[in-house]
This record gives sequence, structure tokens and C-alpha cells, in this order.
Amino acid sequence: MELIESADEARRFVAERTRSGKTVGLIPTMGALHRGHLSLVEASNRCCDFSVATIFVNPTQFAPGEDLAKYPRTMEADLDALRATGTDAVFCPTVDEVYPPGFSTSVKPPKIAERWEGEFRPEHFEGVATVVLKLFQMLPGTHAFFGQKDYQQLRVIQTMVTDLNVSIEVVPCEIVREQDGLAMSSRNRYLDDEERSRSLRLSAALESAHDALRAGETDTSKVRQILHQQLLPGLSGGTFPRVDSIDYAEVVDAVTLEPISVVDRPVVCLIACYVGKTRLIDNLIWDPPPLHSLPESQAS
Repeated sequence: MELIESADEARRFVAERTRSGKTVGLIPTMGALHRGHLSLVEASNRCCDFSVATIFVNPTQFAPGEDLAKYPRTMEADLDALRATGTDAVFCPTVDEVYPPGFSTSVKPPKIAERWEGEFRPEHFEGVATVVLKLFQMLPGTHAFFGQKDYQQLRVIQTMVTDLNVSIEVVPCEIVREQDGLAMSSRNRYLDDEERSRSLRLSAALESAHDALRAGETDTSKVRQILHQQLLPGLSGGTFPRVDSIDYAEVVDAVTLEPISVVDRPVVCLIACYVGKTRLIDNLIWDPPPLHSLPESQAS
């Protein structure tokens, strides 16, 4: 596994392989790797001739007061995990390599970034779009692999690639979960035992919403109510496990991320909430069956 630190080396590594017709998959990460990240490498290994991961904690996507300083750095363990997964190269640039002195250009994220995360973290997607586009320039591979757990981020990147005619195929990869349903995240390590138990409200809420959708529920307000009731049960003073607060728990168009009133197209249930001081996100994608395949009572 080759370790690359400069943009020139990274570009040369990719160019030498794509010139001969080989495919190169890019897996951008901020390190603190878990099985979800490694599943992206595995997807790239299946799809592409070569796989290149990046490890870079991007400062521009953290707002003041967010967890940049305490974001976990586990470089040696990350490199060992990538080596074991068959990664061909890892790009580990310094901040100055990515943002050299005098750097002042940024990418305005697309309209799809304005709601949800864009409302609660208004500087986040500008930092994401800028660093991802820079990585695509430094590592001009044929494919780029992103997890669906950060669903809005995935849609921002897909839209940016289309809007700016970037010559790379963005490949979405399914969420990887713990056995008990918690979506894997580098931030899960911030949870203590009690918070870890309460964090299961997210996947429980999504599963309840999924049950309702499979049963034929098409009123998004009712599905939204299910999400909120599962995340914050026992509001009358009961002792049920619950999250501490909800930023949003919504049912939206899976393409535009705009709110809709009826589930008559693919939708995504989006959740962002706090358990203790840790902000967690999760989602569920639902593609409703064709109208003619529904039971008569639901199709009428």
C-alpha cells in the first residue's frame, strides 16, 4: 500500500493508471475508520482496478464550536485497517497541502444543501463541496464511493458533479449498522454506555416508519409523527429511553430533499438529533411499490 502526502504525487499515481485504461476508485474519509468506511473500500475493490482512500480531517466543514479539535485521529490504526482491506494507496495530506497559504476560493453548494443540515450547520456543505472537488482534482479517479448514512451530503456531491461536469462516477453505498441497528459513525465513540443504549431510538424510529410505509401509509405527516413519537416517547413524564433533542425528523423527496405531503415517489426519512452532547444522523430510503401492486383497499 502506497502512502501519498502531496497533491502532485496523488495526481501522478492516478494518471499513470487511468492512462492505461484502468479504473481507479476514490474513497474520501476523515479517518477514525470503522466497518462502514471499510465497506466503501470493499465496494471500490469489487468495481475498480485500483482503490485510493484519503484521510484528511477537513477544517472548513466544521463551524466554530463544533468538534474539530476533539475529532478522533487514529492514523496508525486506520492505515492498518486499509492495508488489510486491500487498499492500493492512501492520500494523507497536511492542511497546508490542501489549503495552501493565501487560499481563498470555495465552492458554493447546490440548492439541495439549503435545508436540514444546511439550516443547522450553515457552513458545513461549503466546506464539504470545496474539499471534495479539490480531492477530485488531486485524485482524478473514475469512481468515487460515498456512504448513504450522510444522505444529504451524498446528494450534494451528486448534484455538484452533475452541475459542474466533473468526470467521475459517484457510487452510493448502503449504510452499515451494528448488530443492534445503530448506524456506524466515528462519533459513536463519544457515547457512554447509557447514551449508547438511547441512541438505538434512531434506528427504532426508522424501523417503525418503515413498517408504516410497507403497510401502505402515504401521509407523510403521519410518518413524521411516528418518527417523533419514537425519538421522544414518554413526553408526559414517563421513563422511556429517549433522545435529548431533535434537530429534524422528516420525510422528504429522495431526489430534491424537499418536503412532500404524499408518499407517491421515492422518499427518505431523515433524522438528526442529540444523545447527550453527541449529534447523530440516520436515514431510511423508501421506494413505494407501483400503485397497481398495492392491495385494492390501499390503491383506491
